[in-house]
Amino acid sequence: MSEKANHPVRTTAKTLAIVEELDETGGARIHELTSRLDMSKSGIHNHLSTLREHGYVLKEGNEYRLSLQFLSIGGSLRSRIPIYRFGRTKVAQLADDTGLLANLLIEEGGRGVYLYQSRGNYAVNLDTHVGYRIRLHNIGIGKAILAHLHEERVDEIVETWGLPEATENTITDPDALKEELAAIRERGYATDYEERTRGLTCIGAPVLLDDEVLGAISISAPTKRFGKEGFDEELIAEVESTAHELALDIKYSSP
Repeated sequence: MSEKANHPVRTTAKTLAIVEELDETGGARIHELTSRLDMSKSGIHNHLSTLREHGYVLKEGNEYRLSLQFLSIGGSLRSRIPIYRFGRTKVAQLADDTGLLANLLIEEGGRGVYLYQSRGNYAVNLDTHVGYRIRLHNIGIGKAILAHLHEERVDEIVETWGLPEATENTITDPDALKEELAAIRERGYATDYEERTRGLTCIGAPVLLDDEVLGAISISAPTKRFGKEGFDEELIAEVESTAHELALDIKYSSP
């Protein structure tokens, strides 16, 4: 989770605010950034000019947008993470075998970050994508991770990010969440029935290496596709076995 800097650098903070605004909007003109950020026009122009000089921002007409330099950095970072290197082919195979949307997620700073997604023939379009950050308490893949973190760590995450309600099915009580996480540890997998998104069901399994949770794998599908019974045992077993195989690949990989 985020930590407060002892001696924050205001110039850096302003640059990052511009980057985040351009990311959120997809592009903006200087006067638009001025109206959204507590910065002068000349100050914003100076930050943008520096970002352009280093290849992080492009200018098209009067509009500025982020460049793919960020993709280069993010792709390089992701490629160094073992769970991604060994997991992407398994997640892709899971999507092909089930026809559904398959996901690979890790925890960073108390939230989940999607490292990889693969779409089967019947996959639905969602608001998630590679690099997207989510809360962990209201989705199967996130709860699969939470269930295997130390209790003190879970408490930290809840204190920092809260348990906001996304739908009427979201767990918003800390004690109820702890009961749910205990049940997940007992059965080995997590589910959510429209806890984050109405009409969507998810099953997630943790990737465990010597009792350490490295991340989780999940599949997502419209609730109506499976009816009130939810996912069948064969599908659950497929998600669990994929997560287990991934853990073994990482454990016994060459240094």
